[in-house]
Amino acid sequence: MGGVTSSVAAKLAFFPPSPPSYEVVTEPESGVVRLSRYHHRENVEVLRLPTRRGTEIVALYVRNPMAAFTVLYSHGNAADLGQMYELFLELSIHLRVNLLGYDYSGYGQSSGKPTEQNTYADIETAYKCLIENYGAKEEEIILYGQSVGSGPTVDLAARLPHLRAIMLHSPILSGLRVMYPVKRTYWFDIYKNIDKISLVNCPVLVIHGTSDEVVDFSHGKKLWELCNEKYEPLWLKGGKHCDLELFPEYLTHAKKFISTVEKSPSQRSTWRKVQNSLNLPDRALIALNHQGRALIKRKI
Repeated sequence: MGGVTSSVAAKLAFFPPSPPSYEVVTEPESGVVRLSRYHHRENVEVLRLPTRRGTEIVALYVRNPMAAFTVLYSHGNAADLGQMYELFLELSIHLRVNLLGYDYSGYGQSSGKPTEQNTYADIETAYKCLIENYGAKEEEIILYGQSVGSGPTVDLAARLPHLRAIMLHSPILSGLRVMYPVKRTYWFDIYKNIDKISLVNCPVLVIHGTSDEVVDFSHGKKLWELCNEKYEPLWLKGGKHCDLELFPEYLTHAKKFISTVEKSPSQRSTWRKVQNSLNLPDRALIALNHQGRALIKRKI
């Protein structure tokens, strides 16, 4: 079964640039690591991170001293870090965020092969790096998934109860649904966002072009409808699959979303207030449903 799933994934999902758009270079005198296409910048770090599946991924961390949040960016299926570098710098500046982008296994200078399961391990590794290497907290992290990158993004978000927010850019309902208008989820399908999005309990921004020629606009619209915490979506009239960043509304809406999220209390602080108001012991794990009602899920 796993072989069939991997075959479907390879045909539908993964088109790493060949050759890669960059190499990883270590300066002999300073020991500074950088991408071959770009000069070293003081606020940019290039990292090699081992994953639990035995591959090593390349990641890029962009620091903004004014940042309140860190964005973990999962790019589309036909790009690598060399092609995303300048966009990452722009997003970090204009959104006032730290940003960690990474190449999936088999992309750029990351080792191994791109598979659905490898990408799940890849994003987990990148997330762990933010927590352990940069001291980020779960409630300070915003996940960003573009196209196929929405798969690992939604999968991880569904497992992080205190995540601050997620942004889905031209997202897919599932891999198979990109190719065929199937009405149900098959076992061999990949990136089953349609079945996982209801497990995400943080604010979700969906951005999609109405003229997307790769992932139909209906994918983004349906995912938004299924979200627990819907934020005003951005439907870019005439927007295609690879040009949404060129629309002025893209940055304006993203800034507005992050500003709104920053002013809203995090899930963790909200839960703590509920716990205190109900005079519950620390060992009680509290959750809020999408209507804001407190639920005692279990004792730990």
